[in-house]
Amino acid sequence: MAKLVYVIGASGSGKDSLLDALREKMPPALLVAHRYITRPAHAGAENHVALSGEEFALRQSRGLFALDWQAHETRYALGLEIDLWMQQGFSVVINGSRAHLPTALARYGTTLLPVYLHVSPEVLARRLEARGRESATEIEQRLQRAAQYQHGLPASCQRLDNNGDLQHTLANLLAVLHQAKCLTASARDTPSVCRSGYI
Repeated sequence: MAKLVYVIGASGSGKDSLLDALREKMPPALLVAHRYITRPAHAGAENHVALSGEEFALRQSRGLFALDWQAHETRYALGLEIDLWMQQGFSVVINGSRAHLPTALARYGTTLLPVYLHVSPEVLARRLEARGRESATEIEQRLQRAAQYQHGLPASCQRLDNNGDLQHTLANLLAVLHQAKCLTASARDTPSVCRSGYI
């Protein structure tokens, strides 16, 4: 059965880097979805589809998003194409929202596989300082939120440690996906547009 692999973790935990590494491996039965975000295309590290607020609202009003949410005055969404990909037998990996997880679980039920990416406070602080996007006060606030991040996660949530080498984390993620049979779903005879993994 195709799964929706819902990767979550505090800002700075390495979600974007992990998904980029997964795209390079790209097992044949797996796709990584890009998010639609109301921020410029080259803002931040994530490879996303940039939308204006008006574009986002129009697509939302027409029911073109499978999931959407808002955080820190920015709007995020996953398009309905992820449902099409799953219907075609692909498991789909997305960069999700911890706060929006209950909504995602309500929509996808047992087909949703939450994966929590964990890093220690020390490592997270170094990463946030290195990227230079937040002030010292904002970093402290992010660290406080990160300390609360893992509380209340569902029992089905898989925990991955990302304190060390990214390739080690990727290997552990692939092991989780293999155990959940995300890498063995049949994706044969599907259109090439679905195989691309791009939206």
